[in-house]
Amino acid sequence: MLDFGLLSAVFGGLMIGAAAALFFWLNGRIAGISGIFGDLLFDRRSGHWPWRLTFLAGLLLGYLAIRAWRPELGEINLQSGPVGMIVAGLLVGYGTRMGNGCTSGHGICGIARLSPRSFAATGTFMLAAILTVALLRHSGVFA
Repeated sequence: MLDFGLLSAVFGGLMIGAAAALFFWLNGRIAGISGIFGDLLFDRRSGHWPWRLTFLAGLLLGYLAIRAWRPELGEINLQSGPVGMIVAGLLVGYGTRMGNGCTSGHGICGIARLSPRSFAATGTFMLAAILTVALLRHSGVFA
């Protein structure tokens, strides 16, 4: 695991916050990745697919640029096999639809707007993540 340090964390947080604020200011929309992705797949009649596709392409291109510039920053170490990844993806997708948002929509944008719903949603998915890690990594059940 890399030790990024305080300066890198602050810089990264400022970049994420600035991007979310700029997206809201320019589009009047919350930068919730699951909503943008889900609406791209399932809501084609709205006519918003070009900007949604561009937004998601920018995320992918940003990752690829970081990977090309500093490969060690873009490493992804999967903790499960293909079946586990599919099940996890379906559970996350279902949860973000059920909760009307994800970590970017609720955790970054919603909390910044002091939304009570976002505080509740973020607390819920953080608790679920903590319990999942405790169960999977420390109980020995799935080791």
